Amino acid sequence: MLRWFQRTPPPLDDARWQATCRSTPWLRDLSPDQLQRLRELTALFLQRKTITPVGGLVLDEAQRMQLAAICCLPLVAFGAEGLHGWSELVVYPDAFRVQRSHVDAAGVLHEWDDELIGESWDSGPLILSWADVQSDIAEPHAGFCVAVHEMAHKLDALDGAMDGTPPLPREWQREWARDFQQCYDQFCEQVDRGEDTAIDPYAAEAPEEFFAVVSEYHFSAPALLQQQMPRVAAHLRRFYGSGVAPRFPAAG
Repeated sequence: MLRWFQRTPPPLDDARWQATCRSTPWLRDLSPDQLQRLRELTALFLQRKTITPVGGLVLDEAQRMQLAAICCLPLVAFGAEGLHGWSELVVYPDAFRVQRSHVDAAGVLHEWDDELIGESWDSGPLILSWADVQSDIAEPHAGFCVAVHEMAHKLDALDGAMDGTPPLPREWQREWARDFQQCYDQFCEQVDRGEDTAIDPYAAEAPEEFFAVVSEYHFSAPALLQQQMPRVAAHLRRFYGSGVAPRFPAAG
């Protein structure tokens, strides 16, 4: 198994990669060096991850490459360590339903169904709605990118704690935790007061959702994120890459 993971992935077909770059709006903003790193990560993703369409969905090779490229966007600076700990991308044709359960403080079991467009399981698959991936591509500057959202959760989980702070060098981790917590608290206060927010109010659900939502805005509405949360925007530019890739600790 170790030898399999160490194999160099086969190179991507050049014509298909160029078509992916043309059809995926967020790739147009990358520098040549970033595009090359993304191409290498996409090849690695296609080698290491099983892409499983379900519910009658059929994905051709070009569509699989596009999915892999979008999932790898958040890894351009972080690197291949971001693919650690899971092996499958499950793709539904549209939003999908999952059953939830919760036992409250009185010991009463509550069960309900949620309709989701994406989900990221701890040490399990990443799940996406194909229709919503395509909707994000059709409106690339609307502030949404479900694939980036779920990949942010995968990065967040690498240090063993889903808390809105991915693995970082120690000093940066302290600065990140301070700035994100302050911005998260302020944002939650706005939402609790019933104020309209420029950022999706779902970001107030939990610190890990805050990180995932602002990650979407980093790629799809960076000017808005900079205007609303400049300290968070600065951290994300550094984390997701705007030039030389920073050094990150290896995932455990």
